[in-house]
Amino acid sequence: MIRYEGKLWRPPSEADSLILQATIGCSWNRCTFCAMYRDKRFRVRKIDDLRPEIAWAAQHEGRVHKVFLADGDALMAKAGYLAEVLQELRAHLPDLRRVSCYASPQALAVRSVEEMARLQALGLTHYYLGIESGDDATLERLDKGVDAAEMVRVANKAHEAGVVLSTMILLGAAGREGSLRHARASAEVVNAIQPRFVSTLVMTPVDGTPLGAEAARGMVDELDPVELAAELRALVAGFELRGTIFRSNHASNYLALAGTLPKDKAKLVATLDAVLASPAAAPFVPEWLRGL
Repeated sequence: MIRYEGKLWRPPSEADSLILQATIGCSWNRCTFCAMYRDKRFRVRKIDDLRPEIAWAAQHEGRVHKVFLADGDALMAKAGYLAEVLQELRAHLPDLRRVSCYASPQALAVRSVEEMARLQALGLTHYYLGIESGDDATLERLDKGVDAAEMVRVANKAHEAGVVLSTMILLGAAGREGSLRHARASAEVVNAIQPRFVSTLVMTPVDGTPLGAEAARGMVDELDPVELAAELRALVAGFELRGTIFRSNHASNYLALAGTLPKDKAKLVATLDAVLASPAAAPFVPEWLRGL
């Protein structure tokens, strides 16, 4: 059977994917808001440990169409190792259509375009990249390890390799004072990358993180649902995208919106304008239904 170490995390769109834990933890693991892998030491699992798990999945999981390579930064593993994993998946799962993984900007910097193109040809066609913000001061506060220019540079390496990018922006990451600056700068970075997908999450302090410790000391000004809607409105209004699917369907969001840009941009902005005009009537997700 397939063995897992610790708690598993995956994007909402990978709900029906087979999850294979090719790596444990996250190679960066310093983002101030993230608690997902703080109890794990990053390491790459042996291919000989994965082979029987893939064979088991072929026998017991039915027709597998999608595989998500966990944990938080599988792309940091050596390209040769990832190629072996992909070849093993292709050999055992004849119905496999795509393989995906999280990709940190550090991993994108390490992997060459040629390596990513080779892996893309073997089936690793989709990366999830947490941009979080396009504002350099906010990125520094979040300890992402890169500035906006570097984020754009490494993301476009993946584009050059033919990889589909699904990107995330962290609403509320700059607090009240920096909210508009964060929204506008984030839109600029997304525009420069032109990802196939962009989604939003809401920054949420959790225990065991530097952000959680700051919140416990009263040092974090968390935006309320109306303020977050205003920030989201500025973000969407700033998008100049040529074919991107937008979602705010992560459990942390107060508003669940969806559309394709640029086609639905005016509709999304109008929806947010209506929310801001009549917040009492807005379809905000109740607090008890939100999560990470």
